[in-house]
Amino acid sequence: MSAEATKPIPSDRGQHLLRVLIQRYIREGQPVGSRTLSKDSGLALSPATIRNVMSDLEEMGLVSAPHTSAGRIPTPQGYRFFVDTLVHYRQPGDRDIKKIQRQITSGFDNQGALVTAVSSLLSEFTRMAGVVSVPKASQVTLRQIEFLPLAENRVLVILVTNDREVQNRILHTDREYSASELQQAQNFINEHYAGTDLESVRGRLLEDLDNTRNSMNQAMHDIIAVAHSAMDSAAHPDDEYVVAGETNLMAFAELSDVDTLRRLFEAFSRKRLILDLLDRSISADGVQIFIGEESGYDIFDDCSVVTAPYHVDEDTIGVLGVIGPTRMAYDRVVPIVDVTARLLESALSHGN
Repeated sequence: MSAEATKPIPSDRGQHLLRVLIQRYIREGQPVGSRTLSKDSGLALSPATIRNVMSDLEEMGLVSAPHTSAGRIPTPQGYRFFVDTLVHYRQPGDRDIKKIQRQITSGFDNQGALVTAVSSLLSEFTRMAGVVSVPKASQVTLRQIEFLPLAENRVLVILVTNDREVQNRILHTDREYSASELQQAQNFINEHYAGTDLESVRGRLLEDLDNTRNSMNQAMHDIIAVAHSAMDSAAHPDDEYVVAGETNLMAFAELSDVDTLRRLFEAFSRKRLILDLLDRSISADGVQIFIGEESGYDIFDDCSVVTAPYHVDEDTIGVLGVIGPTRMAYDRVVPIVDVTARLLESALSHGN
C-alpha cells in the first residue's frame, strides 16, 4: 500500500471545519481562530472542541499555527485535500461566459494576438497572472509573402501562413531595394513555394537560389536570401507563451515583500521555467493544479498554478493557466481556466 493510501483522513466534522477555515483564510489571508470557526461553522461546538479538532488536523499536516497567532492557516497538504475532496466549484455565470466568448471571438489577425487577449482575460477574471502558450501548429504553411520598402535600408515582410494568420517581420538590409526589386522577389517566392510548409521552404530556398543564380539578378537573389531569415523566425517563434497581470500578485500580502516579488518576476522572465510548467500539463486530461512545492520550483513555493491544455481536432496544441498565491479562490479560478480553454478551442477550431 502506498504512503498516500495510508494518510489519515479527517472525520466529517474535521473536514467541515477544514473547509470553513480554508474558505475564511482565502477571503481574508489571516490565521483563523477557534472562536471565528465556531461562528462560521454553523455547528454547536465549543471553542475547546474546535481546538481539539484543529490539533488533530495539525497532526495530519493539513493546518499549521504561525508563531505570531493562536489561529491556524492551511498547509499545502491542506489545500491539496481541499481541492481534491472538499471544494464546491462554481461555474462562471452566463454573463461571464458570454464576455469571455465575445472577446475570444473578436476576430484577431493572428494567433499571437488571440493568445495575448486570452492571457489578459484570465488575468482580468482572476486578478492574478494569466499565462497562455502559443499554439503549436503541426506545420506552418506559407500562403503568401509580400515585401514593402521602408526607410533606412529596412524592408517589411508580410507573411500569410496557414489559413489566414498574418506575421510581420522587419528586415535590415545592406542597401536600399526598390519596390520593383522587392516585387520580383516576392513573385518568385509566391510562384515557387506558396502552399509549402516553411520548414521545406527554408530547406529548399537557398539551394534553389544557387541553382538559379545565373538567371536571376543579384538584387533579387540577395533580398530572397535575406528573407530566408524571416521565414526561419516565423517557423520557430521566440514568443512561446504570453503572461499578463504579473503585477496583480503584488496585491497579496504573502507575495508582496520585495524579495518574493523580485524572485517571482525573475521566474516570469525565465522562459524555460514557465515552459516546463506548461509542458507538464500538455498531455493532461483536463485541469491540473500545482500547489506550492508541487510545481517543483522553490520560487513558486508560495504559489499555486492552475493549468488546462487546449486542443484542435484532438491534437493538444497549447496550455493556458493562472498563477497566484496558494490561497487563491480555487472554486472560481479552476472553472474559469477550464471554460476559457474550451472557448479557446472552439475559436481556433472555427478559424476564429
